[in-house]
Amino acid sequence: MTRIFSLVVFIFTILFLGCFFIWPIWEIIQGGFFDVDGKFTLGFLKVVFENDIYIQGLINAASIGFCSTLLTLIIALPLAYFSHKYEFPFKKILTVIVLFPLILPPFVGAIGIQQIFGSYGVLNAVLLKLGIIQFPETIDWLGHYKFLGMVLMNALSLYPILYLNLLASLSNIDPAMEEAAANLGCTGLKRFFKITLPLVMPGIFAGATLVFIWSFTELGVPLIFDFNAITSVQIYSGLKDIGSNPFPYALVSLMLCFSVFFYVIGKVFLGRQCWPTVSKANHTASPIKPSRFCQFIFSGVFVLITLSALLPHIAVILKSCALDWYNTIIPESWTLRNYELALGHPLTTPSIRNSLIYSSCATLITLFWGISIAYVVVRTKFLGRGIMDALSMLPLAVPGLVTAFGYLAMSQMGRPFAFLNPIENPTTLLIIAYAIRRLPFMIRSATAGLQQTSVTYEEAAQCFGCSPLKSTFKITIPLISAHLIAGGLLIFSQTMLGVSDSIVLAQKQQFYPVTKAIYELVHMLGDGPFLACALGVWAMTFLAVAMIGASAIMGKSFGAIFKM
Repeated sequence: MTRIFSLVVFIFTILFLGCFFIWPIWEIIQGGFFDVDGKFTLGFLKVVFENDIYIQGLINAASIGFCSTLLTLIIALPLAYFSHKYEFPFKKILTVIVLFPLILPPFVGAIGIQQIFGSYGVLNAVLLKLGIIQFPETIDWLGHYKFLGMVLMNALSLYPILYLNLLASLSNIDPAMEEAAANLGCTGLKRFFKITLPLVMPGIFAGATLVFIWSFTELGVPLIFDFNAITSVQIYSGLKDIGSNPFPYALVSLMLCFSVFFYVIGKVFLGRQCWPTVSKANHTASPIKPSRFCQFIFSGVFVLITLSALLPHIAVILKSCALDWYNTIIPESWTLRNYELALGHPLTTPSIRNSLIYSSCATLITLFWGISIAYVVVRTKFLGRGIMDALSMLPLAVPGLVTAFGYLAMSQMGRPFAFLNPIENPTTLLIIAYAIRRLPFMIRSATAGLQQTSVTYEEAAQCFGCSPLKSTFKITIPLISAHLIAGGLLIFSQTMLGVSDSIVLAQKQQFYPVTKAIYELVHMLGDGPFLACALGVWAMTFLAVAMIGASAIMGKSFGAIFKM
């Protein structure tokens, strides 16, 4: 029975990912590397590399990805190390608050950044108040420093992913390793760089790869910042010519190739430094209580990073409560009517309903699918389990913009999947896109639970005549329910605010999810931006409850969900 179940899961996974993951990628490659006669050609790529606009877009995308990842590492590494190693005041509260940037997509935070650094934003209002500049003189900070603004936005939004990975990796280090090094005279920074850092390299790779691919292919932030000289926006602008113009295909193919290339580079230079001879720690060292001054420094670092990361969120909240906000430090007139209008606007009400439907269906799919894959990988010796596990993890390495573009390509008129054309109705493809993109999170969550649950419980049940599958449903799944609930909450909350898939695939207003509605409201005149902020706050509140709940349920194991 177990063999039949494993075979069914394997066949379903191969077929489903083949149709809705491999096939869209193939459509992109075919459009970028094959001419109308079906002959392989590099002509389209050659034209792309001869076009200075496209070259600059690739350079900007790669630069933003690299700088965002580097800044994220600079932020996350000390936070994770301090949290793991030391005791300091308000540690429990601060280690929860530091995760808050996960509750709002970067492109919504970009609205807050605009309000802070815009020509008539908070920073210029402060400078006017201090007499450094004189009215009507203003400084267009975002106009001059858009690149820096996007890097900061990405880093301050994505560092929790790397922080969670590093925290999980640090927790898995056997304290005996560091104690042995200290006994041999290796202490302080030398021990950190010689012992600790090499042991957490796999965690750095896992988190940094996610952050880089996310930043490299980010679409929402450049759109909000009106930064068109970047590959993701160039691809989005070319969607209207997807049926006749090969160059969007060539650009997406390049983005895919670069993403895979950087993934492989990271795997070779960082991922390989996983020490297979070192067993996982069976106990953890007690946190060190340093001097009062050091405790103050550690708490201060957490507070400073958290406040910096929450500034865009705070600006969004303030703007959602404002009647107007122009050239002042804080709004001068306040109202809660924006929240009421945001829930009653003809654009937002259907979008909330749509997102609930899309996210619920995607979460249910990933729940059953992810548990099945995790069970086959962890509990069976099925020959194809390694292939299935590796294939199901690939969506982490492929940008959402790429798969969304692939769905558009494969559903064009005359193609086998034309009946799923998202221009008519994107519901099916959005649910599939959300499910495939978040499937790795559920697999990792279920895998973590299964690995921490002894198989002897199932074996004992089977000794009393319970079949393997029945013992799994009766014994194992209830034992790992905390991991499954946490994974489901994470997936549901993240799909509710998916960006690339939503913006690309949702073409008609009646099918807009929440993120597409926010994007459209930002560009409306009048109350549009204020309603967008109010809708963003509603979404932020919902995500906060979901993320805090998932983190509380799983504790330190929460970081395992983000491992690749």
